[in-house]
Amino acid sequence: MHPHRIVCTTFAMIVAILTFGVAGAQEITECFYLKSLHYTARGMEYWYEAEQGGLETLTGVPYDQLGCKGCHNGGCDVCHKAETARGDCKVAEYSKDAANKMSMCLNCHAREKSMIAIDHKAQQDDVHIAQGMVCTDCHSAREMHGDGTEYLSLKQPGAMETQCEDCHDEVKPTEAHTVHKDRLDCKACHVRHVVSCTNCHFDTMVEKGERKARPVHDWVFLMNYEDKVSSANMQTFVVGKDKTFLMFAPHMSHSIMNPGRGCDACHGTEIVDQVRKGALRLTWTKDGKLESLKGAIPVVDGVDYQCAYDNFVDGKWVPIANPAKPPVHYVGYGTPLSKEQLAKMAEKHETHPVTIPQSKQ
Repeated sequence: MHPHRIVCTTFAMIVAILTFGVAGAQEITECFYLKSLHYTARGMEYWYEAEQGGLETLTGVPYDQLGCKGCHNGGCDVCHKAETARGDCKVAEYSKDAANKMSMCLNCHAREKSMIAIDHKAQQDDVHIAQGMVCTDCHSAREMHGDGTEYLSLKQPGAMETQCEDCHDEVKPTEAHTVHKDRLDCKACHVRHVVSCTNCHFDTMVEKGERKARPVHDWVFLMNYEDKVSSANMQTFVVGKDKTFLMFAPHMSHSIMNPGRGCDACHGTEIVDQVRKGALRLTWTKDGKLESLKGAIPVVDGVDYQCAYDNFVDGKWVPIANPAKPPVHYVGYGTPLSKEQLAKMAEKHETHPVTIPQSKQ
């Protein structure tokens, strides 16, 4: 029997014994947690695979040789184990309270931990965090433990059930909400920005087991997801001496603002004008520091998104003089905006920031 299946089986038997007594306990041979994304790490594997046009096309290294799965949650103990003092001893036990702490989630979700720190330093905390909310106020046990279906990605329809409308069901039909005719997702306006990992150095990860990247923020990308324009993110990789890779994916950053951005933040901007001309510089190096574009950035197929690419050598970032042009990978069930959508973004509009009512939480 698989070792993590033993963990789940044992836990189920303990619950049964405590509830029904020894006679009522039944051996559990399957556990739906073993098909959850927290356990399988299938989302990372899915975008990486050569079959999907992922980074493996450049590296040639199969996903199961990377050790990435070691970052994912192998069993119940990782989140639910707690220690209670009983006399002079500490006794281990399962605790729902331990798993409900945001710090527990942030032990693994490093990108969100970085975002929270960036926003707090800038005194622009996410509106939910500012109210004292934690991850489990929105995310259900089903999302974390799975439902018996082995999803390919958290962006696969059905994998996640949390929606803004779960709490904000009284959003007024303002012009900003109606003019897009239900083709604009809440996140497109209310996600303040995203943290992007650039120059993720593949060779360092393989050779030393260390993840090295240059994070940037204060921008948000826009692409199609589930028939709506939604917020997205990007990530760049460096493989070998000069191979590069660029990917875009729908992304929910927990940096939510109220009111949302106004029309002029996306429509008729210089960024949109440059994208329509076919090229946009996203990152560059100035005085040894990586700089990045700021604002809302449409993701459109065929555009030359220009980035600064660096190698990580002896603990330092060294610019690559003539990096290979990167393949562009669209992942996470997201697709680029169409030329027609881009043309609409080129039209100027008076600004109408979108304000949403207070959450029910």
